Amino acid sequence: MKDFRELKVWQKGHLIALAAYQATAKFPKEELYGLTSQIRRSAYSIPSNIAEGRGRGSDAISNDFCKSPWGPRVNWSTSACFHSNWVTSHPQITKTW
Repeated sequence: MKDFRELKVWQKGHLIALAAYQATAKFPKEELYGLTSQIRRSAYSIPSNIAEGRGRGSDAISNDFCKSPWGPRVNWSTSACFHSNWVTSHPQITKTW
């Protein structure tokens, strides 16, 4: 069985998590425990679920965990979409970021 870091799906999930941390670094401090945390946790859970599934030792279990990261991905996408819409509708506030 391959190491989880060799899986393309894990590599892409890892890049999503890194991008989420980079993007949310510029969010306002009052969002640290709100939207920032939500985006970071959901993005980080994608590669984490894949790694956990791979660590369980069987292909069947690993396949189940590879299916489960897409829930957090949708969660992350929703949070990112919300942020984008919020920024667009509040330009006077977001100018100071």
